[in-house]
Amino acid sequence: MSFLSSMNISASAMTAQRLRLDIASQNIANIDTTRTEAGGPYRRKMVVLEARNETGFRKAFINAAGINRQQRGGGVRVSQIAEDTSPFKSVYKPEHPDADENGYVQMPNVDLIKETVDSMSATRSYEANITAFNAIKMMAGKALEIGK
Repeated sequence: MSFLSSMNISASAMTAQRLRLDIASQNIANIDTTRTEAGGPYRRKMVVLEARNETGFRKAFINAAGINRQQRGGGVRVSQIAEDTSPFKSVYKPEHPDADENGYVQMPNVDLIKETVDSMSATRSYEANITAFNAIKMMAGKALEIGK
């Protein structure tokens, strides 16, 4: 595996973790949204990640060169942003404009603790990939110094 593919793997992971953090902050921002454009309360969103596969010319080149799976560069990509299908929370607020005839309001299915943990996990993963990226840069720099 080359230095550049190692950097690409770390960069893809940092991009994915940044999106996870963006989605967690969007969920937290909409924790009290009871009316959306689609109607009904805000529904929690989740990021689904999958392994990144080579496509197009890169895939043809790798297959033609006979590079085995352990040497191939990979990474991660976001396959979709899915909505959580768990039920909404019913809260008794008869004065709320979106309350039903019994005084209950359908609140979003966003849990602040889950979102906090998810954002902390994304932050730690991002930091780990920065550390790996910097280690790769340092190794490349040391390898270049050998030739002096």
